[in-house]
Amino acid sequence: MVDRYRSKPLELPDPEHSFDRVDLAFYDVDHSSATFEAQIFIGAPRNLRRDAGTDHPAYAGSFYVFGHDRCYGEEGHCHVPEERDPFDLRLPHHLEPETEIVTVTKAIEGLVKSGKRRAAIDVFARGPQGEALKALDFSRLRLLTYA
Repeated sequence: MVDRYRSKPLELPDPEHSFDRVDLAFYDVDHSSATFEAQIFIGAPRNLRRDAGTDHPAYAGSFYVFGHDRCYGEEGHCHVPEERDPFDLRLPHHLEPETEIVTVTKAIEGLVKSGKRRAAIDVFARGPQGEALKALDFSRLRLLTYA
């Protein structure tokens, strides 16, 4: 788990192709630790300060994770099953990783209009008081466009 993540530059939509919406998808987000806000910045300089806020020009949005921090159930309650039977109709285990989707259309439109072809994504995990928090963990990130 980290308090800051910076992606390799992602390819932005071609300016010749119109789009109606752009989402940033975070897969397998771990929510087994602390509660935090994940603030997202797109196309920011590499030296983006940790205290950059929602007023920064590269700010694109946030998602929030209600963390579970520790287990209060009986033994085995918080162990995520490694396999699920395809006919198991119960809801997913409460600690299975989740997918978070953030709509970032305005931020991407601005970058494309300014001539950018690629942009890195910065994500900061912040605790309830705005402090840096090592709570961010996910498997992959995708930029999704919809025409």
